[in-house]
Amino acid sequence: MSKDAEYLGLIQDYYAQHKTLPSYAAVAKLVGFKSKNAVTALVARFKLLGYLESAPDKRLKPGKRFFERLMSDSKVQAGFPSPALSDKSDTLSIDDYLIERPSKTVLITVKGDSMIDAGIVPNDVVIVEKRQLANVGEIVVAIIDNEFTLKTLGREGNDFVLYPANKAYPTIRPKGNLEIFGVVVGQFRKY
Repeated sequence: MSKDAEYLGLIQDYYAQHKTLPSYAAVAKLVGFKSKNAVTALVARFKLLGYLESAPDKRLKPGKRFFERLMSDSKVQAGFPSPALSDKSDTLSIDDYLIERPSKTVLITVKGDSMIDAGIVPNDVVIVEKRQLANVGEIVVAIIDNEFTLKTLGREGNDFVLYPANKAYPTIRPKGNLEIFGVVVGQFRKY
């Protein structure tokens, strides 16, 4: 059973590449098992641990823990170097960490550089919780003249405004209604 983490990684890589889980026969080939019983036992262990489940048609589907990723107990120092990874680690599901309400969450790719001073650069993906109300100071996706814009919600007197995080862009002072599409609750980028 000590190789289960490696086998799970192979199944997760297969899923990432094909967007479906392998059949039992494909699992055998993937992990190098000759015996159907060995594959059945491996899948049973992964089901007990919550990594895999059976769909109504008996095919495999990702379980609640399938998308968990190892999280190091160590933190990375942004200043002076610190000791490398420890042997202790926990897991974290990115969805559990970033998405509180899946039915109200949408991912939007950022276009433009008006929020670079807030650390949001072109091609970042922002995680937006759809809601019509936001607090001053929150980064929002707003709708102005039927177009989306990503800015920080502000207030000047009795009026709401939208502040960019780049001095090259002006503050947006809507003449009509300002509609909030949602609030940014996270972001990510691929390097």
